[in-house]
Amino acid sequence: MGPATEVTERADAPAPPPGAPPTRSRRQRAVPWGVVALWVVALVLAVPFAAKLADVTRDKPTDYLPGGADSTRVQHLVEQLPGGGTSALLLVHHREGGLTAADRQLARAQVRQVADAYTLAGEKDGAVPRSVPAKDGRTLLTAFSLTGMGDEDVRDEAVHRIRDRIADPPSGLTVELGGPGAVAADSSEIFESVDGTLMLGTAVVVAVLLILTYRSPVLWLVPLLVVGVAAMVSRALVYGLVQAFDLTATTMNTSVMTVLIFGAGTDYALLLVSRYREELRVHRRPFEAMVAALRGCGPAVLASSGTVAAGLLCLLAADLNSVNALGPVGAIGVVCALAAMMTLLPALLVLLGRRLFWPLIPAFGSTPTVRRSLFAFMGSSAGRRPVTVLVGGALLLGTLCLGVFALPGDLREQDTFTEKPESVAAQERVQKAFPESSSRPVTVLARTGAAPRVEQAVRGTDGVVRVEKERSGGGWTEWAAYAKDKPESAGEMATIRRLRGELDGLRGAEALVGGPSAQQLDLQETNADDRKVVIPLVLAAVLVILIALLRSLVAPLILTVAVVASWGAALGLGGLAFEPVLGFEGLDPGIPLMTFVFLVALGVDYGIFLMHRTREESLRGVPVAEASLTALRTTGGVIASAGIVLAATFCVLATLPMVLMAQLGLVIAVGVLLDTFLVRTYLVTSASQLLKRWMWWPGRLFRTESEGARRE
Repeated sequence: MGPATEVTERADAPAPPPGAPPTRSRRQRAVPWGVVALWVVALVLAVPFAAKLADVTRDKPTDYLPGGADSTRVQHLVEQLPGGGTSALLLVHHREGGLTAADRQLARAQVRQVADAYTLAGEKDGAVPRSVPAKDGRTLLTAFSLTGMGDEDVRDEAVHRIRDRIADPPSGLTVELGGPGAVAADSSEIFESVDGTLMLGTAVVVAVLLILTYRSPVLWLVPLLVVGVAAMVSRALVYGLVQAFDLTATTMNTSVMTVLIFGAGTDYALLLVSRYREELRVHRRPFEAMVAALRGCGPAVLASSGTVAAGLLCLLAADLNSVNALGPVGAIGVVCALAAMMTLLPALLVLLGRRLFWPLIPAFGSTPTVRRSLFAFMGSSAGRRPVTVLVGGALLLGTLCLGVFALPGDLREQDTFTEKPESVAAQERVQKAFPESSSRPVTVLARTGAAPRVEQAVRGTDGVVRVEKERSGGGWTEWAAYAKDKPESAGEMATIRRLRGELDGLRGAEALVGGPSAQQLDLQETNADDRKVVIPLVLAAVLVILIALLRSLVAPLILTVAVVASWGAALGLGGLAFEPVLGFEGLDPGIPLMTFVFLVALGVDYGIFLMHRTREESLRGVPVAEASLTALRTTGGVIASAGIVLAATFCVLATLPMVLMAQLGLVIAVGVLLDTFLVRTYLVTSASQLLKRWMWWPGRLFRTESEGARRE
């Protein structure tokens, strides 16, 4: 249980009496050993493949872009042009006091070295890209694109080699390499460090919280070991799906899966161990106690995991590649966590026996010393003034939801890192030195047969100040169009929309508009479209599972509305903190959808645990109002511990140097805590107090209590 546990146990409780007959004893020991053996085999088979997952993790732009968007098709097609994929780079020389003749000479020499070492798109053999000085004479910009950069490793190596060539400039001179290619290389470097850091950080957080929860020097190791096994097996299964079905596994997806396994898996363990501890006082043998514990909490855990998995699988309806792939990847993690916690963990607990709980051993026949807990106080306050609590809590959540109007605008590519890499510093310097035009081209592709008409249309588009013809091949021709507005500004986005409108009318041209800014525009628009599709699917899936579990319509509706409200409040708190407090310059466009899926699916978990226990008490004949308070007293401590663990594991994402991960982790963590300590504890309990038997309408419990009331 947790710091708010409802009982104080004694290590000197009487020892259990002699056990059952030998035959039953041997069978009861054989089953756990068999389960452990199966998991050992699964782990041995999984480890080699789990280690290979990082090798097939992909973080190219097309792995995150919308599946059918123009920018995605452009990204694929440019890799088929002569020279393969290109990587746009910016070489920036800057001196605060003004560039000297020696600085310009050094810049020309460095550009020449790059031209000699690589094939540059749009440049004839031996030609050197033109350098453009800023009006103030302090900055010199050289834009160029390397060809043959379709492979991430080749691109990253080229960026690192160029940076080595420009390292150690003269005193006072700053030389930086920026542009989309350099941003992608910096992203890859960050992604490579994520897996190990996240796994270690999450494991440490879970270990500390389990030690504080169980107050045992040994017990905490068992759930942590089991969740580690689940993580390994899930990584192997994802690797298998990647190889078999070409599933897109990105660093974001695998990172979220890791956190989800540790968070949700530990929650399931906390619930099972708490119930098992109760049953050990009633049953002589650990095996019998575990069977009773699984029967008692198994349906709630199954429904909980089913809700999360179903919510995640709804993401398959999304068009955004990274979000679409998160569905099966996350669902695999949840299913593996469920399987491990419902089979391997019970087997280990049974084999290790009661002494595993030392020094607080729940001996057979012992009676826990009851003490007044925090959750008993909360339940009593909700029971005394249910209307006041419900109205006050609803107003508080509604007020917090207003914070969504303070959310920052869409996140720009250069603001995607919490710690500014060289590529971003170079981009910001360029924007400051050249405010009058964009240094980043918009890529236009069209059929070569329509090239003259397409080029004329591009040059005539309002907002385009310069057009350069690039490569031709395979029936396609490429142009680089420069907008008058800075990258990812509202003006440039409007120019891209106008370009697409002009080119759509050219018959037979099949013209496409892509490039980094077009990709950001497609991400924003696709996320908006995905929300309209996925959110209703998630709500429907959650409601169906809750109705099937609780045999009611009212209780599932209340739980669903409550978690949606906690999501809105968490997002509102993000609006109050992201930019003013944390300095995030924008909101990743995928945050509303992903946080909704996770908070609704995960938040309903705690409602399931509470309402399932309420239903158990009601089936014993306890009136609903009293049953809800009993459920809160008996499950409050363990669910609070579970909520803290889940919130803490998602907070680990906030330590990663990417704004997307930080925002995702913080919103989910805040939402989980709101649901744990406000929504479930006060609002759901007070609603149960007010509605009484109507909470179970139109199910059997409603009819049973109605008949009882009529008889009275």
